[in-house]
Amino acid sequence: MNSNIQFIVSMIIFGTIGLVVRYIDLSASETAFLSSLIGFLFLSLVFYKQRRTFIWRTIRKNAIILVASGVALSGNWIFLYRSYEYTSLANATLGYYFAPVFVMLLSPIILKEPLPLKKILCMIIAIIGMTFIVGNGITAAGKNDVLGLIWGIAAAAFYASLMLLNKFIKGINRLEVTIIQLGTTASILLPYVLFTEGITILNVSVSSLPFILLLGIINTGVGFWLYFSSMENLKGQSIAMLSYIDPFVAILISGFILREPFTLLQMIGGILLLSSTFVSEMRFHKYKSI
Repeated sequence: MNSNIQFIVSMIIFGTIGLVVRYIDLSASETAFLSSLIGFLFLSLVFYKQRRTFIWRTIRKNAIILVASGVALSGNWIFLYRSYEYTSLANATLGYYFAPVFVMLLSPIILKEPLPLKKILCMIIAIIGMTFIVGNGITAAGKNDVLGLIWGIAAAAFYASLMLLNKFIKGINRLEVTIIQLGTTASILLPYVLFTEGITILNVSVSSLPFILLLGIINTGVGFWLYFSSMENLKGQSIAMLSYIDPFVAILISGFILREPFTLLQMIGGILLLSSTFVSEMRFHKYKSI
């Protein structure tokens, strides 16, 4: 399969996560645990079928970062799934896509990367866009909607942490990293779920089971597999552009399938947020005329 098509399919799969989660009768932490466990088992099978082996010496060198990234992924999913419980799929997705702003803010400190004027302006516009979305939630939808946006932004903060931590992982294939992170996430969430929810996870409704398998195998396992397989053959600029298929699909599902309300002010805020983060990741080249 063509790398562009693989990446587009992975973005469509990720964009449907919010819809699938709506039909799972479990808490956010339980859903996150099961999706990471099933995704881990699926990708481990893919890894085994490809006759690959883990290089344990390299893994041990990156152990601390890998565990920290597993913690970040745990927080990311718990807060994202909780966001879906409180607000619309569109709002949760837009809150989640505040992650690039956190990365822009922290990159000069953690990665020692310069923060050019273009990114500063994009960051300001993104913050204005998020203010429009949150402000509309306060005036139009009430405290639950605002709480959902806060959970979405919290998920974005953890996702930004995951992206920054991944910058420090060296010498390990992306598929291997994902398997280890999912396994670490499942290991972290298991005691957390048992401590906070008890064994109620075993009482999951029969109607939820197909969606749990769908979330774990397709949305997590296949989604990540296509995502990382395609990234090896795509340029950074292509990845930046195609990544916006994810929120676009989620917003379409929110409006046309779930029939969730989306006001003009939220639309303006969403356009400002997504377009500013998009422009911040794009590189524009000047070509001399012949």
